[in-house]
Amino acid sequence: MTIRELWRERSGIDAPRKMVCVGLNYRDHAAEQGRDAPAEPLLFAKLASALIEPGEAIVLPPEDDRRRLSGRQRRQCPDAAAHGRQWLSAKSFDTFCLLLPALVGAEELGDASGLRVMQRPNRETLQDASTDDFLFDVSTLIAHMSAAFARAGRPDPQRHALGRRGIYRDPPLSLQDGDTVEIEIEGIGALMHPVVAAR
Repeated sequence: MTIRELWRERSGIDAPRKMVCVGLNYRDHAAEQGRDAPAEPLLFAKLASALIEPGEAIVLPPEDDRRRLSGRQRRQCPDAAAHGRQWLSAKSFDTFCLLLPALVGAEELGDASGLRVMQRPNRETLQDASTDDFLFDVSTLIAHMSAAFARAGRPDPQRHALGRRGIYRDPPLSLQDGDTVEIEIEGIGALMHPVVAAR
C-alpha cells in the first residue's frame, strides 16, 4: 500500500503534498546555536518527495557532504541552515519526512500542551522534550501559517542533558548506515525507520 493509500484509508484524505515546518521553536535550541529566540515562527517546507511510508528506510544521500567533513566543519555546517540559507536542502532530501498516516484531532489532544516528544536512535533516547517548551504553541503556529500554508509543524526536541541535537554534541553525532531511529509524540504515536546509505 502506498503512502497516499495509507493516508486515504486511515484519515480519509490524501497524503500531504506540502509540509510546512517550524524551526528554532525551542529556546534551548536557539541558545545552543548562539542565537536569540525568534520574534515570530521561522517556517520552512519539506517537499512531497521527502515523505515516506511508516517503516520505510531513510536513505542517507551521497550529496550530504556533512558526512565527509571533519568534526569542526560538521559543526559549522548547520549554521547556514540556522540562518535560513540551507533549510530546504538540508531537511528535504528524499525520504527525510516521517509522518504517521493519521490525524489526531483536538477532541483527543486538546490544545496539544504537555505532550512528550522523543527521538531514539538505536533505542537510545537522544532527545526528550515537551510541547510545553515550545516558544510558539500549536494554536499560535496554526494561526501564523494558516493564511497561506497547509497546517503542519515539526518540533525540534530539546530538553535538559538529552536536549543537545546530535550535530551540536562533542563529538557530533549523526545517523549512520545500519542505524534505526524512532520518533514518538505522546498521544499521537511512534514511527520507527531503518537508516541506509544510498547505493
